[in-house]
Amino acid sequence: MTDHEFETIFGGAPVMAILRGMGVERSAALSRTAWDLGIDSVEVPLQTEEDERALREVVRLAAERGKLVGAGTIVAAEQVAVARAAGAAYVVSPGLDPAVVRAAQASGIPILPGVATPSEVQLAMSLGLTWLKAFPATWLGAGWFRHIRGPFPQARFVATGGIDASNAAEFLDAGVKVVAVGSALEDASQLDRLATLLAR
Repeated sequence: MTDHEFETIFGGAPVMAILRGMGVERSAALSRTAWDLGIDSVEVPLQTEEDERALREVVRLAAERGKLVGAGTIVAAEQVAVARAAGAAYVVSPGLDPAVVRAAQASGIPILPGVATPSEVQLAMSLGLTWLKAFPATWLGAGWFRHIRGPFPQARFVATGGIDASNAAEFLDAGVKVVAVGSALEDASQLDRLATLLAR
């Protein structure tokens, strides 16, 4: 896979799910909720051994449905191998570390690094990346994306951090390709609104 294969990874759905620190059973349940809703991509952040077990279980369940799972919070190059061994199809970082990017590229796994400034976007693109995670999205605000598209029209953004059904549309309308949600999947009142977003 390459950076451009995020088009396939997200399956054309403008929403992805992040299951942070939820444990094996809860991660499994929420991944099923996400897939049933029409969310193709699920990310399990790797910060503890329990997270790694959760990732392996979600990967196992995803294989039954032909879905791909990512490993998030990759902050060190050595975590790339851990994520791959657990079955992750891509990795996600909260920030932009060229060493982590190069480790992912060397292992042939797509990476979605976090950016929050024009300088970071420019550096990421110089490393051959076009899909980028904007974090924290609600701190940046939807207007940030309208401005950043001027000098970087080829960049594709996944907005992460503080997004739920109440504000996701605002970011999509600003040109974001994908918005990431987490706890919203446990709120029955938000599921219908998320389904509407997925139908866009």
